[in-house]
Amino acid sequence: MNAKDRMGRYIKFFIYLAVVILINVAGITLFFRLDLTKNRLYSISEESKRAVSTLSEPLSIDIFFTKDLPAPYNNTERYLHDLLDEYSIYANKYFNYHFYDVSPKEGGVSKENIENQRLAKDYGINPVQIQVIEKDEVKFQKAYMGLVMIHGDLVERIPTITSTDGLEYKLTTTIEKLNNKISALLRLPGKVHVRLFLSSSLEKVAPLMNLKDLQELPERFRDIVKRLNEKNYGKLDFEYLDPTKDRSLEAEVKKYNLLTLRWPAIPSRHIEAGRGSIGLVMQYKDKTVEIPLIQVINIPIIGTTYKMADIGNMERVINNNLESLININENIGYLADHGTLNLSSAYPYSILRQGQDHLSNLRRLISQTYSIKDVRLKDGPIPESLNCLIIARPTKKFSDYELYQIDQFLMRGKSLCLFIDAFKRTHPPSNSQMYLYNRMPQYIPIDTGLGKLLDFYGVHIKKSYVMDENCYKERIPEQLGGGERPIYFAPIIKSRFINRDLPFMKNIKGLIAFQVSPLKIETKQIAKNGLKAIKLISSSEESWEMRGRITLNPMLIHPPRSKDEEQSLPLAYLITGRFPSYFAGRPIPEKQVKENNPAKKKKTNKKLQGKKAGIDLSKKIKEKGEFISRGRPGKIFIMASSYMLRDNLIDARGRGPNATFIMNVIDHLNNRDETAAMRSKVQRFNPLHETGPGTKTFIKMFNIAGLPLLVIIAGLLVWFRRNSRKKRIKAMFQK
Repeated sequence: MNAKDRMGRYIKFFIYLAVVILINVAGITLFFRLDLTKNRLYSISEESKRAVSTLSEPLSIDIFFTKDLPAPYNNTERYLHDLLDEYSIYANKYFNYHFYDVSPKEGGVSKENIENQRLAKDYGINPVQIQVIEKDEVKFQKAYMGLVMIHGDLVERIPTITSTDGLEYKLTTTIEKLNNKISALLRLPGKVHVRLFLSSSLEKVAPLMNLKDLQELPERFRDIVKRLNEKNYGKLDFEYLDPTKDRSLEAEVKKYNLLTLRWPAIPSRHIEAGRGSIGLVMQYKDKTVEIPLIQVINIPIIGTTYKMADIGNMERVINNNLESLININENIGYLADHGTLNLSSAYPYSILRQGQDHLSNLRRLISQTYSIKDVRLKDGPIPESLNCLIIARPTKKFSDYELYQIDQFLMRGKSLCLFIDAFKRTHPPSNSQMYLYNRMPQYIPIDTGLGKLLDFYGVHIKKSYVMDENCYKERIPEQLGGGERPIYFAPIIKSRFINRDLPFMKNIKGLIAFQVSPLKIETKQIAKNGLKAIKLISSSEESWEMRGRITLNPMLIHPPRSKDEEQSLPLAYLITGRFPSYFAGRPIPEKQVKENNPAKKKKTNKKLQGKKAGIDLSKKIKEKGEFISRGRPGKIFIMASSYMLRDNLIDARGRGPNATFIMNVIDHLNNRDETAAMRSKVQRFNPLHETGPGTKTFIKMFNIAGLPLLVIIAGLLVWFRRNSRKKRIKAMFQK
């Protein structure tokens, strides 16, 4: 009997062991993860899955991350591990990654460690200094926190990863960029020409300008292009040109506006008077990029100094410009005439400094995933290759022919992204009597002609500004009394006034607007056109309109006396559907050509005379297919404030809520909702839900009196339970 019992126990043991082994094997082969976070922070998006599952060439990710770092950097490394594990689950056979050990070992640095650090340096991954708190002491240590992505012959790096914010977005967009770049390079019919213009005459005066080794530039650039060709399928061609020896090059120097230096004769150095030019030009077909090689710096008192560009960084500069020349990203149009904002401005400014038009942050963010194409309606129609056209603060009148081009662009199922100001800020002339008594700026309504298109579609921009008591607060200096001053024309848009039903708006929980005009939707016109108007954001119930005489001096603006004059006002709309053409049933506008050349006029008159002498078929030939009366499904985003695009409201890194909102809108208009959702997955701005005064009072009283009362009640229940148990036991023994 004992032997049988022992045998049964052994059998059970081996059965349990087999079950445990099978469970572990199943856990390895049938891997799954459960993400319980609200925004699925630890699960990659569908866009990321698609990017790694469609790789056509091997993609290797080499990570150089120092181990055992203190918080919060250790969390970043752990998150990166988990994220790459998730990528590998959905990736095809071409995806792989490897963590390199760059941490110093106990007792010294190992040979493997030195090799890994050297490899990191070759890829441009250098250690950064981080702050560490140990035993109540603040210390600094160097740590590697970067990665490099190698796809085919192409290399992209993320040199510093100090936070998990937007890490999936960076990785996925870089993978897509590498994929697009390989495709663009392989189908490139010609070569990209890299041309170095360097006058040999500059070699004599270069030492006097503290410019060393100027004569070595041609060979150094030849080596740079050779290295880049190894990574870019040999699509670069280098040429060295000397304007001193070839005078015919002076026309090209002038054409590309390259730096040209002139100097007088210097007999003591045996230098004759002369001139010389220097610059680098990259050209592909009709597109060119000029790269300056010498920076001229004017310093007061000291005078003019000359500084050579960092040649060590030139490989990266040429590579970045190559990407813009060959259009590796999807194209997006930006209206560059009619007085619109300049998308290439480069200097940020404060939130209250008006009159500045800088959009450098917006351009940098758009350029990460799109190729920006300037559109000039005066030169011709909008290119068919564009899916979206951005129009930001036009100030000049559109002709009917130009409105027709915009209308037909929308009819082709494209999208319009409109940031249109209702007013133009001007100052009275300094020599006028008005200027002496009133130096306040004037706000004049703008009429560009776009209004009649929008009115026809069913949306109207009101000639007023939105003021809101829930607004940005400006700090007042202590010498002026201190405290805060409300800037009523800078409304803060809270979560409950943001439509988060749409996927690209889902994680937008707060915004700030600036000098925005309210919109009005003509419901009947929208229904008549068969369109759908979706309100995206609006102001709070404590907002009102400033009409008539506009004064944006914060000290002169006061809320209305009656709350009945305040209401929530719509600030941004998305209009979708099959738009009808404004020009249906109207004469098709013709392009007005200004002909100032008498010879061309004479030639045109001869053609007209020939037409009269021959047979005129112009009335007999019928055209079909050019005009679209009702288009394919398209989209219009409209917000009456160009300040939403400026550097004071969009941060350079693109992680703020305003930047996320603008980029998500652009992605949605380009049918890239998955990219928008991935970008806004992690939001640093995550405000608490608003509660009313009654709710706050209840919670406060509950914490003060309610919780102690609950403890007392719980204690009484326990006492009654114990007392009744004692009575039951006593009754049992009495029996």
